[in-house]
Amino acid sequence: MSQGHTVTTAQSNDHVEIRVDGEVIAKSDRPVVLDETGLPRRYYLPRDDVRMDLFRTTTFQTVCPFKGDASYLPLDLNGQSHDGIVWSYDHPIHGAAEIKDLLCFSPDRVEMTVTPTA
Repeated sequence: MSQGHTVTTAQSNDHVEIRVDGEVIAKSDRPVVLDETGLPRRYYLPRDDVRMDLFRTTTFQTVCPFKGDASYLPLDLNGQSHDGIVWSYDHPIHGAAEIKDLLCFSPDRVEMTVTPTA
C-alpha cells in the first residue's frame, strides 16, 4: 500500500437501499463499509441482498492497486441497460479480503439511501 493510503473495512448493520429509476434493486442490513483515502465511503452488499436476476456478467474489469481486480455487472432494467453501475472484487488483495464477492454500487449512478442503526 502506498505510504499514507489506507483502506479500512467494517461490518455494519446500517440499512442500505439501492434504487434505479425508482425501482428497488437491493436492500441490506449487513453491508461492509469501506473507507479509502481520497474516496467517499462505499457500501458493499451481499449478493443475497441484491436482485441478481437483473444483472449479467461481462468480461470488463479494472485494476485497483489497493483492492485488486474489479469485475463489473451491467444492470438490465425495464428494457434499458446500465453499464458500470456495480462492481465486485472476486479475488481482492489481502488488505481488502472483507469485500470478497460483495457488490458495490456507483453512488452517482443509483439512488442510495443509508439509514444508520442505533
